[in-house]
Amino acid sequence: MENLWVSFHFLFPVLILAVLAPFSMAQLIPSETRVLFQVQELLEYPAALQGWTNWTNFCYLPPSPSLRVVCSNNRATELTIVGNKSSPSHSPILASGKFKVSQQTLSERFSIDSFFTVLTKLSNLQVLSLVSLGLWGPLPSKINRFRSLEVLNVSSNFIYGQLPSSIASLKNLRSLVLADNLFSGSVPDVKSLVVLQELNLGDNHLGPGFPSLSNSLVSIKLRNNSFRSQIPSKVRNFAQLRQFDISSNEFLGPIPSFLFSLPSIQNLSLAKNQLRETLPINISCNDELKLVDISHNLLTGKLPSCLASKPSNLTVLYSWNCLSSGNSKYQHPYRFCHKEALAVKPPIKSKKRASSIKLGLILAIIGGVVAIAGILGLLILVIVRRTGERRDKDNKFDRSVVDKTSIRSSPRSNVDARRLPQTMRLAAALGLPPYRVFTLEEMEDLTNNFDPSNLIGEGSQGQLYKGWLRDGSVVLVKCLKLNQKLLTQSLAQHMEVLSQMRHRHLVSILGHCIVSYQDHSNAASSVFIVLEYVPNGSLGDYLSDWRKKEMLKWPQRMAITIGVARGVQFLHTGTAPGVFGNNLKIDNVLLDDSLTAKISNYNFLPFKVGSDSPRPGQDNHISSTETAEKEDIYQLGVILLEVITGKRITSAIEVTDLKHQLEDGLTESASKLRAATDPSIQGSFAYQSLKTTVEITLNCLCKDLCKRPSIEDVLWNLQYSIQVQEGWTSSGNLSTQM
Repeated sequence: MENLWVSFHFLFPVLILAVLAPFSMAQLIPSETRVLFQVQELLEYPAALQGWTNWTNFCYLPPSPSLRVVCSNNRATELTIVGNKSSPSHSPILASGKFKVSQQTLSERFSIDSFFTVLTKLSNLQVLSLVSLGLWGPLPSKINRFRSLEVLNVSSNFIYGQLPSSIASLKNLRSLVLADNLFSGSVPDVKSLVVLQELNLGDNHLGPGFPSLSNSLVSIKLRNNSFRSQIPSKVRNFAQLRQFDISSNEFLGPIPSFLFSLPSIQNLSLAKNQLRETLPINISCNDELKLVDISHNLLTGKLPSCLASKPSNLTVLYSWNCLSSGNSKYQHPYRFCHKEALAVKPPIKSKKRASSIKLGLILAIIGGVVAIAGILGLLILVIVRRTGERRDKDNKFDRSVVDKTSIRSSPRSNVDARRLPQTMRLAAALGLPPYRVFTLEEMEDLTNNFDPSNLIGEGSQGQLYKGWLRDGSVVLVKCLKLNQKLLTQSLAQHMEVLSQMRHRHLVSILGHCIVSYQDHSNAASSVFIVLEYVPNGSLGDYLSDWRKKEMLKWPQRMAITIGVARGVQFLHTGTAPGVFGNNLKIDNVLLDDSLTAKISNYNFLPFKVGSDSPRPGQDNHISSTETAEKEDIYQLGVILLEVITGKRITSAIEVTDLKHQLEDGLTESASKLRAATDPSIQGSFAYQSLKTTVEITLNCLCKDLCKRPSIEDVLWNLQYSIQVQEGWTSSGNLSTQM
């Protein structure tokens, strides 16, 4: 018994030390401990973070598949949390095509900006992995505060918007995994991340251009996005690349032969794209290749011999092309790939273009020699042309009668050549291609022969198709069928107006095509209008979605409404004649990636579709012009009303009710006016800014047309309102109201 007591007396201190060691050796500093408790609260107490108490030593938590915390020098260097909320690709899909967010995301109280503000206080983090936690909102640019970060994984969440360019400042990043989210737009230039080895951007809405990447990458996954370009030649420099997955996109052009022989390549997945042409039969393949998937493309010819031989360690998938190799049961006929490629072929650098350059130089030299003779010839040409113009004027009507008996595309001379330099300069300023006149064949090419799968809308004015120019950029094609007297001449005169529809706050018109034909006993025309594509949704979408609505505080809403007003001002005064009757409504105000407003579906044509009467706006209908102008002002007022109240308006009664609420707020008290506004903007506006906007809104909604303001008055008041707001914000009033 005495020996037992001696042994216990000796072992007891050892046992005490063993129990207390975790608490005495390594513990997070108090500030980082508080951060983890804040993270638990902001993530709304997920299962992985249950059971934490004030006695929890985070540095000694047993690692599990759902939670891992690693410490060094009493600071957290790794935080991995895995939840059970489905990613967008696995969420229940509603009839509207949207996923069911209410059960999958964190609640509407969640703020991704606040969450990352707290997280960045863990300044020594090297690994941050937040998977399937229901995070939603745009990824904040403050992500660059993680100076030591080597691994960032926020996959399987609901993070949307553009990737912040600040990611490029994370110079230590080795792995970037942003898959299974809702990211959209172009990928920022991350070529400066020279130690990055893994990039996974799969299952988002990114594109269309191939990202600018460092050649240090070992794995690139871009699958299931919206990339639409050729595979760039710079990929040949990726000597360490083992996995290259660009499947389920819209990559086009030929497959570069070098892909199969990259020094380290093992897995190559190019399936479900629009890659075309024939692979050279004698290309070389890396001996380490384990998987090549080129299925579901537009490839023709035979498989290269190094793929057809099928070594034991290599799996080759090539079904649903137009290849002559293998079982024809699983290949399309050749004509399928040829036809489909017409709508997706990229610009071709023709030999004729190079020849024309050489020819131009020769002609320039010859032209210098005969300059004097040319001047004399020009004088003679002017005299002949004037005579010809008079003759053309006399014969114009007779030719138009003959033309109506056959189909023809619009002549390329419809747009006044004097306007081209101006429209080209404007196009360049907006980053748009120059205005052009398309042929019917080109219209068929860019819509894939008006394939029904590309039809995205149909209404009383015609159909709307999605299409692709040969450079891969997405456009919309509006198809209008018209049957009117003297239609061809009227449209020809209006084409100059169409060519001027280039403005920062309009969905710009890129070009047109007119096809005339005989419809039974009447002359008819189809007009195809090629429009800029704005993929980010409408202002109506933002105000209907509580997540997106939170993004639009008062300053953002003011900037958007000013943009709309400037667009309307351009329609009314930027062309001659002005464009009125523009069907202004909140669903026709599109927002690009920078939340710049662009008016869509405005009045394109000088005549109403299916009517013989001129549209409001012609010189001989002055009263109709004024009515249409004031109707545009009223509709702008309705948009302002929805922006202020945050409520979608579907009837005239709702306009009246909301209008009365704002009127009562103006006359009774500031608190009542604030109460009538959208709760999402509370605390973000200066009262005088709100009051000015409400006043001009009510003026726009006057029943008496004569009392409605001009668009210049509306714009002046909105600009004054934003000036008041900016002054209020700069004075530090961020959460209180004046």
